[in-house]
Amino acid sequence: MKSILLHIDTDPCMEARLQVAMDIARACDGHITCLQAVSYEVFAPGDFYGSAMAAALPRIREAAEQYKAKVEADLANEDVSWEWRYLDGMAEHRLLEQSALHDIIIIGPNDVGDPGSRRPSAMAGELALKASAPVLVVPGDKGKMDVDAPVFVAWNGSSEASVALRAALPIMKLASKTFLASVAEADEKDRFDFPASEAAKYLSRHGIEVEVIDLPRGDAKISDVLTSAANMRGCSMMVMGAYGHSRLAEMLLGGVTRQLLSDPKIPILLAS
Repeated sequence: MKSILLHIDTDPCMEARLQVAMDIARACDGHITCLQAVSYEVFAPGDFYGSAMAAALPRIREAAEQYKAKVEADLANEDVSWEWRYLDGMAEHRLLEQSALHDIIIIGPNDVGDPGSRRPSAMAGELALKASAPVLVVPGDKGKMDVDAPVFVAWNGSSEASVALRAALPIMKLASKTFLASVAEADEKDRFDFPASEAAKYLSRHGIEVEVIDLPRGDAKISDVLTSAANMRGCSMMVMGAYGHSRLAEMLLGGVTRQLLSDPKIPILLAS
């Protein structure tokens, strides 16, 4: 992960994802691109001539510049390579545009302007489905990322899971171990496009130590089973394909990905 795209915002999870970005940059000798996207779309009832927007612009710009100065001052004391990009527009659009020449996008668990929400981030879904790079969603209570710790792969045999697996290779090569975990009944595994054994062979060819584990479903949500298993094994990150077999249906109606993004307990790397 040599080129890291970090979303800059004033939300409570900013410090956590900044620390994770620096941990990955140090481990990979990488470079952090800090992207601060500022939208000037201010809507006010009856503001036909844009007077409310015109009045708000100076305050928005001043607040953005002040926050930029604060984060840059913090970064100046760190031993990582970084640069700052200040762009107008919606964050998800600018991150998507910039993703083409980056290895990973690091964002928080909530949409811009919606801190503390238990709803899955629409921005995370948009980027996971459309961006050229994988998306790492970092919860706010994650103080740092131990790149030597094990990595947990939520495996469902789909092509999306395979893409996410390949995208996570640079981090898995640094990890002490990779757990390849499936939560499914025996008859469901017969429908896997790619069985866990094939994924394990792929990783072994890259010199990655793998342990394949089957997790009982029980009465708990699959998202809770996966999170609990990852935490029990001291994993630093969960890797999973975005939205499984039916992206639209899971985005609108639920699904494991949606459940995990609603209240992530561990950084989650998504790709599709």
